[in-house]
Amino acid sequence: MTTLSKKELSQLYYLKKENAELHRRIIELETLATNGTSRITGLPHSKEISDKVGKNSAKIVDLKNLLENNQKQCLDELIKLDKYIQSIDDSFIRQIIVYRFINNFGWEKIAWNMGGNNTAEGMRKKLFVI
Repeated sequence: MTTLSKKELSQLYYLKKENAELHRRIIELETLATNGTSRITGLPHSKEISDKVGKNSAKIVDLKNLLENNQKQCLDELIKLDKYIQSIDDSFIRQIIVYRFINNFGWEKIAWNMGGNNTAEGMRKKLFVI
């Protein structure tokens, strides 16, 4: 069985966090590009809105491409993590790893989900002794 370091196990978490930030930036740029003042008919049209769109469209496309690549990395990491989890004989440890590194649960929530009077500290120690 191949073992993964804590850093390797945490990659999915950090990729998801990075994706959330990219998504937030895309929405922000799209809002900037499309948020203009309401138009009053009969008045000359301002080019300000189209300039915003043109100025931000390349950035938006780049960020969307980066987000798509990161989503593919997330899938790759999830597959790698799943293969590792399936290679572990102990069902209890597999569950802890799923809760911690796939579902991103905190130690208290893991202990509660595992039941049996488990503690957060006990879950952490159980996992990192493997």
